Amino acid sequence: MASNTSLVKEKEHEGAEIVYGSEECQKHSIELLQELGFPKGVLPLKDLVECGRVRETGFVWMKQKEPYEHFFERTNTKVSYAAEVTAYVEKFKMKKMSGIKSKQMLLWVPITEMSVEDPKGKKIFFKTPVGIGKSFPVTAFMTKEEEQKYLQLQKDEIKQNN
Repeated sequence: MASNTSLVKEKEHEGAEIVYGSEECQKHSIELLQELGFPKGVLPLKDLVECGRVRETGFVWMKQKEPYEHFFERTNTKVSYAAEVTAYVEKFKMKKMSGIKSKQMLLWVPITEMSVEDPKGKKIFFKTPVGIGKSFPVTAFMTKEEEQKYLQLQKDEIKQNN
């Protein structure tokens, strides 16, 4: 007999598009971030083995071979990613996130939501389960290529408005 946990997981994964393998998962996760309006570097997962998405509910998951810690130099933040990261996604927002913790002072704090201010997208907000949050410039999570395009668009916008 299946446990309640596996039944819930089965239900969440119902109707999912699933990809396997490091290359396919990497491509899938980058495409997802771009579609949602997030910078490519905001979820720097490594050695992905499985990625899934249920478009109907917005549920997504990404499985890595093992947990991974990443240091974001531009925000001076250490972030821990579990072997499986999950979220419910919509344009400019990931909510009910699991598998992500940020080190604040000496404590690891779960991150349950992230969102990009729409439509300008200059800041990215991260929230904890108790609703406390922190924001950073969206450029802190961009690849060099993304940042160059973003800054050029900003310059072009300023020229147009003058």
